[in-house]
Amino acid sequence: MSIQQFIRDHRLDAMRIAGQPVAASGQVIAVHNPYTGELLGSVPRATVAQVRQAFATAQACQLTLTRYERGAILNRAADSVLQRRSEIANLITAESGLCLKDSLYETGRVADVLRFGAQEALRDDGQMFSADTTPAGKKRRVFTQRAPLLGVISAITPFNHPMNQVAHKVVPAVATNNRVVLKPSEKVPFSAILFADILYAAGLPHKALSIVTGDPREIGLELLTNAQTDLVTFTGGVAIGKHIAATAGYRRLVLELGGNDPIIVMDDADIDEAATLAVQGSYKNSGQRCTAVKRLLVHEAVAARFTEAVVERTRAWTYGDPMDASHDMGTVIDETAAQLFEQRVSEAVAQGARLLVGNQRRGALYAPTVLDRVRPEMTLVCEETFGPVSPIISFANIDEAIALANGTAYGLSSAVCTNRLDDITRLVNELHMGSVNVREVPGWRLELTPFGGIKDSGLGYKEGVQEAMKSFTNLKTWSVPWG
Repeated sequence: MSIQQFIRDHRLDAMRIAGQPVAASGQVIAVHNPYTGELLGSVPRATVAQVRQAFATAQACQLTLTRYERGAILNRAADSVLQRRSEIANLITAESGLCLKDSLYETGRVADVLRFGAQEALRDDGQMFSADTTPAGKKRRVFTQRAPLLGVISAITPFNHPMNQVAHKVVPAVATNNRVVLKPSEKVPFSAILFADILYAAGLPHKALSIVTGDPREIGLELLTNAQTDLVTFTGGVAIGKHIAATAGYRRLVLELGGNDPIIVMDDADIDEAATLAVQGSYKNSGQRCTAVKRLLVHEAVAARFTEAVVERTRAWTYGDPMDASHDMGTVIDETAAQLFEQRVSEAVAQGARLLVGNQRRGALYAPTVLDRVRPEMTLVCEETFGPVSPIISFANIDEAIALANGTAYGLSSAVCTNRLDDITRLVNELHMGSVNVREVPGWRLELTPFGGIKDSGLGYKEGVQEAMKSFTNLKTWSVPWG
């Protein structure tokens, strides 16, 4: 079956408002395969009235699912994702251009999010405090408990992980008995709609989740300011995140924005290991991850050996047709993005950087690229370059490494390659990042564990199933007499 037929057969060309398919009655948004350019299908261009309907329906839905029922829904959905892993991966690859290896990996991550959500739904979320522990205390006990938000969660997701980003918004909401209106990226809407259908089939009440598709310029303001919205959760670019912060008003915000993530290679590092991590971190998911390696900071004593190893591994990194299961990388999201990477690399070369491999483009297909002699002020590395580019910058000592790593507007994640505990301690403590991974890529984490950044990478609220569930709930404190 072709992807186009799969989309038609499963009615993925229709929004889901309160679980019901809403086909286009007016304008549509066309979705194309980034590699072939062929039309995969289209989705409705939602109107403001339809978005308002979705919020009103969600607000009227009062969920009373028990912990067991929420856990069971999420576990059934996880089973379904794993059973349908191949067709989900094919859909992700077709609409995003990610290679099958990456799309299959993503489906496993989606199942993990669902499993962790099911586990956390069963966990008691309260605390108890004895109140007679100070001279001013009383014989009382203080308890806390968490409750769903009074209003609706407005969720907005990007293109780079078409289903996993959706899962990270929706699953914590399901686990906490919240209601969600979600707008996926208009570039990759089908995976989000399929994920909603999987949850409905697993038993999620239809009114608890709506998927609206459309042009953010037309419906974005309503998603941010609708009177029923208690919380806006957004993953995407810094400029849009700051616009949301300025527009949303007096409501809770969870913003997971960009990154300019370094891998720091000290002079005692295992060069083979460090080069392998650098290449994987740079090119997995076509480099389109907020936690991808975007700067390779290497001690000058090992820079030549490290650079040679990175170039060797980059030349071996196969790329091309995303549907070819042998390829390590497919396309980036579209030709415009590929042109930007090509332009930034060419600009850096004109300013004195040395191109070692790559910077070749055909449509949305962009080759894995390595440069050295890069300087920190070059646009390529002072701004987020969201693609498969490995810019190498050398440093003389750990002080300089820390200054370089912290020397951008971002503060999301980082990797450190060293075996010296004193260096590890300094780097963990002094890097202005939300996470530091020693001898691992910057983006490594469990779907459960806290994830997020500071500075232009976010406001400090964390994602990850457990932290998102905290953000998606209100904490109530109560006390009773206790002898």
